Amino acid sequence: MPDANIRIPEEAKDRLAAIAAAEGLSLRAYLARLAETLLTPAERAERAEQARVALQAWNGYAPSDAEQRDLDSELDRRLAEARRR
Repeated sequence: MPDANIRIPEEAKDRLAAIAAAEGLSLRAYLARLAETLLTPAERAERAEQARVALQAWNGYAPSDAEQRDLDSELDRRLAEARRR
């Protein structure tokens, strides 16, 4: 597999290199492993849909669009509160 060049701020590269070194990896190996563990937006959406279907099959949970918006708003509020702490 050919390598690719990615331009990032020097501080970010240094931080990633330090994290990689602490785990006994090269920066290249660390980034490759990190890429394997992260999901693309499409993969996240697919997993969320699978979870929604499984939850509905298990207990009938099927919020309306309005209920989903309310739940999303409440989650956003709680996350914002947690970030302030």
